Amino acid sequence: MNILQGTGRLALSFILYLGQLGTLAGEVFVSLTRGQKRFRQMWEQVAEIGARSQVVVGVTGAFTGAVLAAQTLFQFKLFGLETGAGGLVAVAMLRELGPSITALMLAGRVGSAMAAEIGTMKVTEQIDALRSMAVHPIDYLVTPRFLAMLISVPLLIAESAAFGMLASWVVGVGVFDVESAYWLENMRKYLDLSDPTIALTKGLFFGVLIVIISCDQGLKASNGAVGVGQGTTRAMVYSSLAILIVNFFLTLVMQMIFPAAFVPA
Repeated sequence: MNILQGTGRLALSFILYLGQLGTLAGEVFVSLTRGQKRFRQMWEQVAEIGARSQVVVGVTGAFTGAVLAAQTLFQFKLFGLETGAGGLVAVAMLRELGPSITALMLAGRVGSAMAAEIGTMKVTEQIDALRSMAVHPIDYLVTPRFLAMLISVPLLIAESAAFGMLASWVVGVGVFDVESAYWLENMRKYLDLSDPTIALTKGLFFGVLIVIISCDQGLKASNGAVGVGQGTTRAMVYSSLAILIVNFFLTLVMQMIFPAAFVPA
């Protein structure tokens, strides 16, 4: 009975949490359609989320592509298939690794910062001060971050995938002596417009998950610095788990929408 009760409480808590996220997402939608537009705050967040994440995303994408190319070539070399590694790395970076790795890095860097900043404002009653000045907290704090994520995350994913493919080419051609023409030809052969479409679509979903989960944790912060720290940790963990879970289902949906993208050309 204790196991059943614990499982039931966990399920109810999860459903309640999904409801809270849905409520916040609904408030953001209302803010987008009826609320005051704060473009200055939005562009400040674009700079914070996008411009200041480029180094982290570029390094992450480059070394992910490099190690994937090395591991692939170690195995393909046994069968004389080295030239095919370029196509495999390009497909993997665009469809899976680029979106997921970039989103996980942003969940750690950007999501935790959002939760910490909004949580600090919550426990120091700055959010109550905004309400007293007739400034809606969702309009001022959440919606600009939401729009900034929609702009920044797809671009960062494209950058990550590009650096990953470039680094894989350097490893394949420079370290394993694969002919550059064959490497690039296999990249061209196995890629089409559906691949960047899949990457950018996943980026939009992941960006929404990060900003909604992180802002929700910040808005619920309590108990001073301890509560802010706990909310920051939960924002990063919950966002990362949501990205990994949603990525699986998005992959299944994308396979149904772009079936030809998942079979060799």
